[in-house]
Amino acid sequence: MKFAYRFSNLLGAVYRQGNLNFSKDGNAVISPVGNRVSVFDLKSNTSETLPISTTKNITCVGLSPDGNIAIVVDEDGAALLVSLITRAILHHFHFHKPVNSIRFSPDGRRFVVTKENVALMYHAPGKQREFNAFVLDKSYYGPYDETTCIDWTDDSKCFVVGSKDMSTWVFGAERWANLIYYSLGGHKDVIVGCFFEKDSLDLYTVSQDGTLCVWESDTELDGLILPKKSEPQPPGPGEEEEGEDEVERVEGEEGEVIRGKVGAPKEKKTKNVRFKHRSKHFFNKEGDFNNLTAAAYHKPTHILITGFASGIFHLHELPEFNLIHSLSISDQRISSVSINCSGDWIGFGCSGMGQLLVWEWQSESYVFKQQGHFNNMASLAYSPDGQYIVTGGDDGKVKVWNTNSSLCFVTFTEHTSSVTNVTFTSSGFVIVSASLDGTVRAFDLHRYRNFRTFTSPRPAQFSSLAVDVSGELVSAGAQDSFEIFLWSMQTGRLLEVLGGHEGPVSCLCFSPVQSILASASWDRTIRLWDMLDSWQVKETLPLTSDALSVTYRPDGQELAVATLNGEICFWNPQSAAQTGSVSGRHDLEMGRKETDKITAKQSAKGKSFTSLCYSADGESILAGGQSKFVCIYNIREQMLMKKFEISCNLSFDAMEEFLDRRKMTEFGSLALVDEGAGDGDGVNISLPGVRRGDMSSRHFKPEIGVSSLRFSPTGRSWAATTTEGLLVYSLDGSLVFDPYDLDLDVTPASIRKQLRLQEWTSAIILAFRLNEKALKQEVLESVPHDQIRVVCGSLPDIYVEKLLSFVAACLEKSGHLQFYMTWAQNLLMLHGQKLKNRSGAILPTLQALQKSIQRHFEDLSKLCDFNVFNIRYAVALSKQRGMKRAAEDDEEDEEEEEEDRELSEEMSEASLDGADMIL
Repeated sequence: MKFAYRFSNLLGAVYRQGNLNFSKDGNAVISPVGNRVSVFDLKSNTSETLPISTTKNITCVGLSPDGNIAIVVDEDGAALLVSLITRAILHHFHFHKPVNSIRFSPDGRRFVVTKENVALMYHAPGKQREFNAFVLDKSYYGPYDETTCIDWTDDSKCFVVGSKDMSTWVFGAERWANLIYYSLGGHKDVIVGCFFEKDSLDLYTVSQDGTLCVWESDTELDGLILPKKSEPQPPGPGEEEEGEDEVERVEGEEGEVIRGKVGAPKEKKTKNVRFKHRSKHFFNKEGDFNNLTAAAYHKPTHILITGFASGIFHLHELPEFNLIHSLSISDQRISSVSINCSGDWIGFGCSGMGQLLVWEWQSESYVFKQQGHFNNMASLAYSPDGQYIVTGGDDGKVKVWNTNSSLCFVTFTEHTSSVTNVTFTSSGFVIVSASLDGTVRAFDLHRYRNFRTFTSPRPAQFSSLAVDVSGELVSAGAQDSFEIFLWSMQTGRLLEVLGGHEGPVSCLCFSPVQSILASASWDRTIRLWDMLDSWQVKETLPLTSDALSVTYRPDGQELAVATLNGEICFWNPQSAAQTGSVSGRHDLEMGRKETDKITAKQSAKGKSFTSLCYSADGESILAGGQSKFVCIYNIREQMLMKKFEISCNLSFDAMEEFLDRRKMTEFGSLALVDEGAGDGDGVNISLPGVRRGDMSSRHFKPEIGVSSLRFSPTGRSWAATTTEGLLVYSLDGSLVFDPYDLDLDVTPASIRKQLRLQEWTSAIILAFRLNEKALKQEVLESVPHDQIRVVCGSLPDIYVEKLLSFVAACLEKSGHLQFYMTWAQNLLMLHGQKLKNRSGAILPTLQALQKSIQRHFEDLSKLCDFNVFNIRYAVALSKQRGMKRAAEDDEEDEEEEEEDRELSEEMSEASLDGADMIL
């Protein structure tokens, strides 16, 4: 299917809020990003975003001990049971209240969820198919305020729950005779973490004010006793012997309910579990607002990791509280800390900056360090071969992402204000960016430096940018002076200032085949400037409304313009005649903001598309604006082909068509009430002049929208910069059955019969008619290497493009480089003239082929260089050893000669003495 684009990945954001988890083998980090979950593989250095999404931002993720399933819970308490193997949603559940933490037992048979002041224990989902995967076992009531954290003992017999009421509660997962519940105090602030010691009931509790309490139990894990059925169950610690204060158990829909009361334990026949306060330690505090915000404990190595609001983290060895390591990794609050199974790698999440760090504390080095744009992303551009994506954001950063690994490998921070536009030059190794700080900068991807800075005679805020096909001319439009500036890339000098527009210049675009610049402005005109004829206006195209975006078709024969009245107009740049238009106002389907006083239907009348992009073949156009929808239109038919909903996250504003009447009061919407900064991880805007900790920051709800759209040069994917981040949608060919010229005799059996008869050409044609990827690859790899040229020569013309496109797709991931390169070479050499005649249609396939070859070239060149350097080192080392050995041999020879000389001198002296005696 041509438009079977599916969500592929999320770039530009690596962590927002919630807790981090390491995979079972410790080689991957599972991080919540908005309402999605990303998995970062630290071994292969790749990123993958799961194709699942919740209705609101994710607050906590619980991972099973075997690493196969995860429970994802959002802000409202809606939970998803997700398989990490198939990447599919297995079950939906709703806890009806916000969930603070979730933790599986070490044996994987239960998990505990804390919401409000109650801890709920559920049976973990089994391998068998069941109607309700979440079966409630017990409800534990004890804390008086919200619960914050959970930890289990190693044998899954007990768990501990920390609370905001400064108390810590130990509960038994079973009906133990000597432990039903136990309450611990000793803190003066919110409990951040509570941890059991390895194979013990000994306990560590950490509070927000930087206090660590060590609790020692007088009972081993094996000392927990099951109650006898014949005798009445003795009440646990903190219970009265009889009366209304006895422990309350109610069997019902909520499972078994256990309510605890704080009190002094009394002596019973059965010796109850008791905890003794062994010691108390204090972390070094820096300033009044350096709260302890996150903690994790690695039981095998007895290492406690604590993160603080100032960005500092400490490593202590317990129970002696010896400081092992201390480092400042950020100037923002550390929101989450996690440690992998081996205890070598520590993961840190900073929600304020959108940072995700993995630190190896023994070698004191970063294993992984990523940060997204912590403000809105403004623009993006694909490199000519589709290998890289560059993005610019309101934080003033320019980031370059690898499309294969989905990770950022370089960040340029030279801009001092918002980056409004970015683009690649035709070579693919130079990035040009425009900013509101009054500069246009060029960056080199070979040396990763800013080698050109273009400025205007008078300070101007650049809102649009374009670079011509040769990469020599750089143009930028100003939004305050209504002028267009032209610079030379080679010299960096200002060539010309183009005036004539009577409003801000909203968009610029160079023709891909001619040296003509198209400029769109709010003055309701499109101007075409001839770069070869003294930069004069060649044509002026009148519009009915303000122009917001303009783009050329890949062959340069058509121009698309998005205007303020919600229309997309198509023009012929040669004849300056309008060839068609599409009204897209009804397709935007704008939602209603919480602060809007008019309905969404009325609000949508003022909305329009702000970004346009042609597909690689030029037959369709992609359009997006201040809406959650991206539309693909067929240009020839001037009709909507498909709409993509880029987000279902209700944490963003303008997502729903109708407002919730429960939030409306006689004074207006509750959304207008400023709740203050609080202690959450939400996005906040600091007021000017205030310091961190003044609690003078305002919460805001980001509005969903699409700021920029681009098709990949290969045509296999497209990307959009949205409020969520950089979303990538790609063709998923494995799940789509799209046969070509199908007949009754085209079956897998008939194709394999042709293979057995060694009718290679016939087998390939039948396989491409059935159009099943696995079968096509099987047929292609069955062809002998020496028969490839013959098969390519006998292929019908209609199958040449299909085969070339398939070879380009296989080459990207296959290890059979020479085999597929031979196919590509023979197809291009034998059918080059026919392909040249259809260069416009075949261009995306050739770019996909170039992308695959370029990636393999880079990987192999690095490997070859590494081998060459190793060989040179080995040769130099052997030479050095040879020279050393030769020098040692020379020294030995000199020593032997010296000994011979001394011996001869002694013999001559002895002979002279003998002669004297004879005389």
